[in-house]
Amino acid sequence: MRQPLHYPWLDFDVDGAAAPAISVRVDVLETGAEVAAHQHRKGQLVFALTGGVSCRVPSGLWMVPTHCAVWIPGGMTHSNIATANAKLFFVYIEPGAADLPVRCCTVSISPLLRELIVELSERPGADDADALLARLLLAELPRMPVQQLYLPISSGPRLRRIADALAANPADRTSLSAWAHRVALSESSLSRLVVKETGLSFGRWRQQLHLIVAIRELSRGATVQQVSAALGYESVAAFITMFKKALGKPPAKYLASVKDPASVMHDDRA
Repeated sequence: MRQPLHYPWLDFDVDGAAAPAISVRVDVLETGAEVAAHQHRKGQLVFALTGGVSCRVPSGLWMVPTHCAVWIPGGMTHSNIATANAKLFFVYIEPGAADLPVRCCTVSISPLLRELIVELSERPGADDADALLARLLLAELPRMPVQQLYLPISSGPRLRRIADALAANPADRTSLSAWAHRVALSESSLSRLVVKETGLSFGRWRQQLHLIVAIRELSRGATVQQVSAALGYESVAAFITMFKKALGKPPAKYLASVKDPASVMHDDRA
């Protein structure tokens, strides 16, 4: 059973703070620690320095592996589920303080932005030096590249049931036809429903879940062999091929690229 994530700033009014950007460090000890669904006026950047965290919003699930962050616009209901021993930073940003998207997105975090986030979390935000750090952070954040670590989730009960089952057992290879039978639809009707409500085919939708799970587990230190087996792939080579086709790089190079988004890699060999 997931335990609620302990907030060390329970009496701190995030929305009432005047600073344009506030950074708060959260050290997670519990396995599967969860922040329940909530919302606030300020936008929130959830950054994983170590470990990982998943953010659920009404329209989908966003994955935040190590050295990445998810941007959640102000006023949007969301919940966070962290891996054990994760070190997270929650950066609260005043609406309009930076040119940021109006929708959720996962972004890479550059070494410079990482240090700004960490340093700002250790300061009270009361002097000119703290204000300068916040301005630099807000200037750097909009420049970060967006990562495609998103699983669209329908609010409809049929697709929600399938999504919950696949999230609980990512290795499940139940066919579209079998799923259609379980949710009392024809195969063609379920196929159209998945495309209509997620924008993806059933196979692509399930693959996206696999990518999210894979990156989460690899970020926690699991080997490619372990992840491949957990996702039900017949071979490590098949898993690497899927990963590379979807994200443009094999697992090791992809994780290296999100750790240093400024780096340019010309060798895409496994």
